[in-house]
Amino acid sequence: LFPASLTSMRTLTASAVVLGALCVADAFHTPLAPIGLRHSAALSNLSPPSAGRAMPVRRSQLRMQEQPDSENSGIKQLLGVRGGARTDNVWAIRLQLTKPVTWVPLVWGVACGAAASGKYNAIWDGASFDAWTTDFLKAIVCMFLAGPLLTGYTQTINDWYDRDIDAINEPDRPIPSGAISENEVIAQIWVLLLGGLGLAYGLDVWAGNEIPAVFLLSVFGSFISYIYSAPPLKLKQSGWIGNYALGASYISLPWWCGQCFFNLESFNPTVAVLTTLYSLAGLGIAIVNDFKSIEGDRAMGLMSLPVQFGVDKAKWICVGTIDATQLGVAGYLASVGETNYALVLLGLILPQIYLQVTTFLPDPIQNDVKYQAAAQPFLVFGILTTALACGHHTF
Repeated sequence: LFPASLTSMRTLTASAVVLGALCVADAFHTPLAPIGLRHSAALSNLSPPSAGRAMPVRRSQLRMQEQPDSENSGIKQLLGVRGGARTDNVWAIRLQLTKPVTWVPLVWGVACGAAASGKYNAIWDGASFDAWTTDFLKAIVCMFLAGPLLTGYTQTINDWYDRDIDAINEPDRPIPSGAISENEVIAQIWVLLLGGLGLAYGLDVWAGNEIPAVFLLSVFGSFISYIYSAPPLKLKQSGWIGNYALGASYISLPWWCGQCFFNLESFNPTVAVLTTLYSLAGLGIAIVNDFKSIEGDRAMGLMSLPVQFGVDKAKWICVGTIDATQLGVAGYLASVGETNYALVLLGLILPQIYLQVTTFLPDPIQNDVKYQAAAQPFLVFGILTTALACGHHTF
């Protein structure tokens, strides 16, 4: 077996134990949602009371949304974003539940992991066409695992456990509207989960990994996804733990998956720490999304950071975690001799700071989407820059 990889897996196991302890402790300190919004025991179980029965909806108690007439409403429906058209096509509804728009960061994370492995055969680096096509196919399959399967599982189970709240806030969503039955939703959750875990094990076999690292990471990520959405822990109710779990799921886990698949030996404690720290930047990005729903979160007992600290303090916590993390990573790359990568990363950080000062900090509630659209490309290319530096450096 590989000593460096064993050390890294022990580091991951220790991190998982610590995170689990924090989650349990946090659950006992998180205020419960109001009685009317809590899930009953019957609704919280993944066992439907009757086969094939659609979710009951009392239309008179719902704030129904009008049928969207945008020419892009069909595309929005398939991507799982707001403003989508209604449809009776069950397969379109199934796709909507997986929210394809959220697959992109995970796919990008796998690409970063492949770059960090130092073993991805790119045709622009002089690799043969056969070697490149083989590695390209491997990357696509790994991205399918991280995106449609496991992210699809995460989004579907999140919608399942949010169905009571969605019945109030977004009654036209597939589950509360009754467009898809309980049994169909539960079947989708299990198919995506078991399919993802099965494919993860197959990737370990394909890579020849003696330690089934991709499978273990997939199990861990699936568990985090479950406790993020499901009671009693429901990490999303907490600002710190929930947002960090979200950031780690979108940055660290797909990176580790891609790197362990392409070159398990290259995964080491330094890479684990760097990516874990980078997840703090993901925490900051997650906080940005919380500003637009302060009133609703407060009413439902969801302790987002803007609710806990107020807008003024939370906006500085947000930009502080995003900037300090990236500047720290750039400083580390410079300290180990990867000066060029550090300078490129610094060049990608500065536009983010400028956009924070000019757009986000003046009004985080009104400008959250505008800031995200302008700043996130610099952040994700910064992650790729860090991955390329890891692939280039010998730790």
